[in-house]
Amino acid sequence: MAHLKVTLLRSTNSARKKHKATVQALGLRKIGQTVIHQDNEAIRGMVHHVRHLVVCEPYEGEDDEAQ
Repeated sequence: MAHLKVTLLRSTNSARKKHKATVQALGLRKIGQTVIHQDNEAIRGMVHHVRHLVVCEPYEGEDDEAQ
């Protein structure tokens, strides 16, 4: 199954509460932190919701590294 690599690029200090909650639900807490998620509609929707704060790219690594 495909995976996505999501990296937090911008601070959530001035973001709306919903955006802060979405970033936290993705598992991101610090600027520059990267997490790996399975590529599904729920994760893509969350990334789309905070697309101005994060960058998302396909991940071609090992399956055991994914969360």
